[in-house]
Amino acid sequence: MDSLNNGEFSFSNDTVKQDLSLLIKALDASLSGVILTDNQQPDNPIIYCNKGFERITGYSRKDIIGHNCRFLQKDDRNQIQRQQLKDAIAKGESIVLEIRNYRKDGSLFWNELYMSPIKDVKGNTCYFIGVQNDISRRKKAEAELEHEKDVMEQRVEERTKSLRENEEYLASIVQTVRESLIVLDPDLTVLSVNSHFLKTFKVSKEETEGQSLYELGNGQWNIPKLKELLEKILPTNNPVEEFEVEHDFPHIGRKLMLLNAHRIELEGHYRDRILIAIEDITDRRDIERRKDDFLSIASHELKTPLTTIKGYVQIMQRLLPKDASEKFKEILAKTGVYVERLNSLIAELLDVSRIQTGNIELHKEPFNFDKTVYEVVENLQAANQSHQIIVKGEATDSFEGDESHITQVINNLLSNAIKYSPDANRVEVYLSRVSNYLKFAVTDYGMGISLDEQKKIFERFYRVGEIQQRFPGMGIGLYICDQIIKNHGGSLWVESEPSKGSTFSFTLPLNERISYE
Repeated sequence: MDSLNNGEFSFSNDTVKQDLSLLIKALDASLSGVILTDNQQPDNPIIYCNKGFERITGYSRKDIIGHNCRFLQKDDRNQIQRQQLKDAIAKGESIVLEIRNYRKDGSLFWNELYMSPIKDVKGNTCYFIGVQNDISRRKKAEAELEHEKDVMEQRVEERTKSLRENEEYLASIVQTVRESLIVLDPDLTVLSVNSHFLKTFKVSKEETEGQSLYELGNGQWNIPKLKELLEKILPTNNPVEEFEVEHDFPHIGRKLMLLNAHRIELEGHYRDRILIAIEDITDRRDIERRKDDFLSIASHELKTPLTTIKGYVQIMQRLLPKDASEKFKEILAKTGVYVERLNSLIAELLDVSRIQTGNIELHKEPFNFDKTVYEVVENLQAANQSHQIIVKGEATDSFEGDESHITQVINNLLSNAIKYSPDANRVEVYLSRVSNYLKFAVTDYGMGISLDEQKKIFERFYRVGEIQQRFPGMGIGLYICDQIIKNHGGSLWVESEPSKGSTFSFTLPLNERISYE
């Protein structure tokens, strides 16, 4: 092997290539998770992961490549092990530690991590290799053993009483919750339902409990999609969240339901119970559909007269008399600016409408990604003298995608970085390749975004509270960016701290494939 650069391998001969291929296959067969990070790039991003790492964390490779390992700790940032790991990386030293990590579905697992540096002939740390093992069962067993040692016999009666009170308390909550709940045994026989289920589906307890789910209401619940959930998906994927089922019930009409199904687990074992929570979203979805229809119609109807107004303003600017007053020229110029702003807003609303209806069209062709970034930066720099936009690194000169949409994303992220850092004087852009992905990252030194807000900023029409008060807008720009990147098979995310600024990054898959895929 001659070199290792950005997750891509160069080979000196076929034997080495064959040996490396066998090594990659061996790594993928390992039960342990294995990653490789590039210490030569900012933030030490992951450039390789084996299938064991994907299996343990629940993340797919496209969600992993380009991220720093700390994303596995999510909001659990106060662990002392994080600083220990950071110090070892800074010193280029090996380290072994146990740390709390979280899978993609949010579930906790304990990670026994072995992290070692890979150094070049000069002793410089170029890469780190990390091996992780899920030791949750061991930690759980240790915790249970410690707990049992502390339990005293004289408290058994007190605990029993407490459990009984809690059971009654939970039962009262179940009966008053505004969501239909149903508990099944392994044979899909109804064990219990709450009051909301009985009220929504107009049945009694006698008609429900003890009956087969598929036979309820003379077969009304014999629904193919529900069968798919209970018989195919749930047994292999626990829990199942936001599974959409639509059905026309003979007595209550069409219902659009959002189902969350969970096999009940106690002390690490399934207890032969299935809990299903049913949310009736029929009315909500109808309202959303009407809102989307209105949005689409209104945007199209506004587009035509606005185009005419824009044309008239342009004609007036060309035919402006030489002796026109400065006040008139200023008013005409401002009119043109605000017409253009309104035109951009309507264009964004049309984009939202197309995304919601699934009609967004991508015209993918090869283009020079780095050149596109520099062109966007050049245009924005000319229009914004308050900030210096600094570009570093290289990604690729040949990416196959919709150039106009990708340009829209880059322009939006850069514009936001300038807009929301009014007291700063620079914005930094970093381009790179991580494995077979290109990575774009823009950093500002502005207001920053809290952890709670970061989870919502890519939602449609969502705006951060403080930003909403200081800056006008509709909260659709980041939603559009996220959807465009997803439609290209990529991933968009943010890392931020209040008052310290934000870094928005996205990765996009390249056409090239490397041997370990």
